[in-house]
Amino acid sequence: MKYIIAIDQGTSSSRCILYNNEAQPVAVAQEEFRQLYPQPGWVEHDADEIWECQARVFRQVLQQQKLNPEAIAGIGITNQRETTVIWDRLTGKPIHNAIVWQDRRTADECTRLKDAGKEALVQSKTGLLLDPYFSATKIKWLLDNVAGARAKAERGELAFGTIDSWLVWNLTQGELHITDVSNASRTMLFNIDTLKWDDELLALFDIPASILPAIKTSSEIYGFTRNLEIGLGIPIAAIAGDQQAALFGQLCHQPGMAKCTYGTGSFLMMNTGSKKPVSTHRLLGTIAWQIGDKVTYALEGSVFMGGAVMQWLRDGLLVFKETSESEELAACVTDNGGVYFVPALTGLGAPHWDSNARGAIFGITRGTTHAHITRAALESIAFQVDELLDTMAMDCGEAITQLRIDGGAAKNNLMVQFQADISNINIVRPDNLETTALGAAYLAGLAVGFWSIEKLKCSWQIDRTFAPHLASNQVASLKHYWQKAISKSKNWSD
Repeated sequence: MKYIIAIDQGTSSSRCILYNNEAQPVAVAQEEFRQLYPQPGWVEHDADEIWECQARVFRQVLQQQKLNPEAIAGIGITNQRETTVIWDRLTGKPIHNAIVWQDRRTADECTRLKDAGKEALVQSKTGLLLDPYFSATKIKWLLDNVAGARAKAERGELAFGTIDSWLVWNLTQGELHITDVSNASRTMLFNIDTLKWDDELLALFDIPASILPAIKTSSEIYGFTRNLEIGLGIPIAAIAGDQQAALFGQLCHQPGMAKCTYGTGSFLMMNTGSKKPVSTHRLLGTIAWQIGDKVTYALEGSVFMGGAVMQWLRDGLLVFKETSESEELAACVTDNGGVYFVPALTGLGAPHWDSNARGAIFGITRGTTHAHITRAALESIAFQVDELLDTMAMDCGEAITQLRIDGGAAKNNLMVQFQADISNINIVRPDNLETTALGAAYLAGLAVGFWSIEKLKCSWQIDRTFAPHLASNQVASLKHYWQKAISKSKNWSD
């Protein structure tokens, strides 16, 4: 019997899932790694620690089923996007901690470029907006601030990658320096029309082309593992950014189908087919995936603080010991008690794109309890996604009528029902919520002939559908106070 392994490298944990021929998970291993906050607004990861964690969970999955590497038909990789690593090609060691997608240190550089009138150029080529979220200004910061980095880069001695590239480099002992189109499209250096690194953008951000990875499709055999920790000769057969992988894993393969992943952040994405989306309401156009010669595009809205706000309540305020306790605690009260939580702990993403916004809790009274604050935090996730749904409807000219969901926070029935209520939408939750890893496995399995699209459609099952039932006047009141709270938290640090 053969299997597919999905490497799911998230923002807070490394995970591997082993899938059988029926696309069912048969073994899982996961390990959290450190989040580093060297200054307010800065977020970093130790790239070596990420690789070490990922190698351990990979081995654990094989050990659980007592498998040899020969039993693995292919590896699919999915990863936190935009997070930026630069390493020395000779030693294979990072020159600095990875700068995480949430990091806001380059906000001033983005403002400078906006003021110089460069955002229209960037958006026309990449589908993205000028924001610290993306990789380009992170790369520039590393080259400008790590001693000797720019000179080394000019000599061709350094390599840049998002986390997928870093994992493949380690899996192949430096033989492959590659990325796929979905991850490349998040760097702000990749032209999503030509499917090439863009010389004009490289000049704008002062980044030498020599550090960039080769660009591949999302589903093909790139090469084979050469790392003794993992095993030799396993085909590496898929790469996709986490949100694109989730869209594929949710079988949103037709234009107009949409999903939302409730993970560390919340990410709404809609398949737009072969048509490159152009947003007039500050959403993002991006590449969903490429299989063979066929490129699929998507429209995306990104919320920076989704499930991460519950982690903050757990670790920062010590409200509960496990995030799984949040639903029961929030259900202790019948409503939010007039409390609204704006989780702009790393600024606001779409559609606001405000790096200077900061988190705030409004409406606190003597009667406010930790249950009200927990409920308000859960509701904040849904409020932010609701803004994205409204914005996407304006871009598309019609409302999304069904939303497929996944991610850890999608287990929370209270939050999901609140989402259905305030967004007036039917929400479909699949039986398997780990659709990010599933999408990577699907793409790898297709590349090695392990299964067909028709077989994948049979493997996707619904767990529950949530229908809206809250009165329209209640919804209007809730949204009114949310918008009031948002307006007061914006531009706080200016």
